[in-house]
Amino acid sequence: MPASVTSRALDVLGAFDPEHRRLTLTDLAKRAGLPLATAHRLIGELQKWGALDRLSSGEYVIGRRLWDLGLLAPVSSGLRQAASPFLHDLYGATLATVHLAVRDGTEVLYIDRLSGHVSVPVVSKIGSRLPLHATGVGKVLLAYAPADVVEAVLSGLPRVTPYTVRNPARLLAQLERVRIDGYATTGDEMSLGASSVAVPIRGPSASGSSSPSDGGDEVVAALGIVVPDLRREKPRLISALQVAARGISRTLASGEWK
Repeated sequence: MPASVTSRALDVLGAFDPEHRRLTLTDLAKRAGLPLATAHRLIGELQKWGALDRLSSGEYVIGRRLWDLGLLAPVSSGLRQAASPFLHDLYGATLATVHLAVRDGTEVLYIDRLSGHVSVPVVSKIGSRLPLHATGVGKVLLAYAPADVVEAVLSGLPRVTPYTVRNPARLLAQLERVRIDGYATTGDEMSLGASSVAVPIRGPSASGSSSPSDGGDEVVAALGIVVPDLRREKPRLISALQVAARGISRTLASGEWK
């Protein structure tokens, strides 16, 4: 069955990823699997609509209109708006990189990040996806993920640094500790020289629970901080994260962010 115009346009947009943010017409056609003439026509229509922008170099990038639409998604608008004041409070108190993330399949999706000149350099960006098993927020989200997601992650644990946990039994033990302790930590597992600690954010469950102190609430996101070393600061950072996470949960439950 021939591909529809919609599917081919989506193939063009899907050609972009974190490693391919700027693409020429030829590269777009090749990555989308389209004839050059077809790609040229679709790209022109997408550019006219605002889904793509053309740089002075001739390369194409994702357009502002897609960003504007993305901000309307509930995972962005509701959660980011509810969490924003708490993220700023955390950053103001620590001057460390602060992350807000959700699970997207078998990856962690970063939907907000605050950092400054004194923060530890990290690879995460808003909108980027990283391995669940190598990040603090990812381990939190994996600890509360469905069994099939955990199984899929355990089937392949890529090495990001020499310290990335790649032993399934060890990772499962860590996930159990996350559920017991209420937080996850990493040390040099995603970036050398960077340690992280993260806690879960709970929201109203699908059954309609509305109280964030209710055991029926689901883990809807994770909140984390990245620092050079956790040894001296861990208790203080965990406490600050837990206070912020409870505040975000209360805001989500009350609907005050709407």
